[in-house]
Order: sequence, then C-alpha cells, then structure tokens
Amino acid sequence: MTVRDADTGTKVEMDLEPHNTIEEIIESAASYWEKEVGAYVLRHGGSILRGQVPISQSTIREADVLELIPDPEGG
Repeated sequence: MTVRDADTGTKVEMDLEPHNTIEEIIESAASYWEKEVGAYVLRHGGSILRGQVPISQSTIREADVLELIPDPEGG
C-alpha cells in the first residue's frame, strides 16, 4: 500500500497485514515524515479514515493510495 504526504506529495510504500489498524498506518507515516501523530488522518477517496479499525474491516485494498492529511476536525 502507498501513503502519500498531502503536504509534499512524497510517497512511502508500506507492507501491512490485515490486522494492522488505520491508527497504526497513521502513526507509521507520521513518524516517517516526522509529523505530529495525533494531528493527522488518512484520506481514501472522499472518506476520512482514523481509529482502531483493522485494514481487513475497511475498504482499503493493497493497490490503494492513501493520503496523510491534517485532521480537518483538529488533532
């Protein structure tokens, strides 16, 4: 799966397991780009993703590109 930093456009590839959560993806990507973990969410199409939802229970697929964006509700 690919996560793109919405601020810079840079991308990082992630190898994830079905049990990994949205929150774990956010934490990994934010740490990679040295961003504040609690201030960001993922955007997938028109949806905002956050929380302890496992990938296996989401609509995310291996080939998807997720965007790391500032939390529109504040973080």
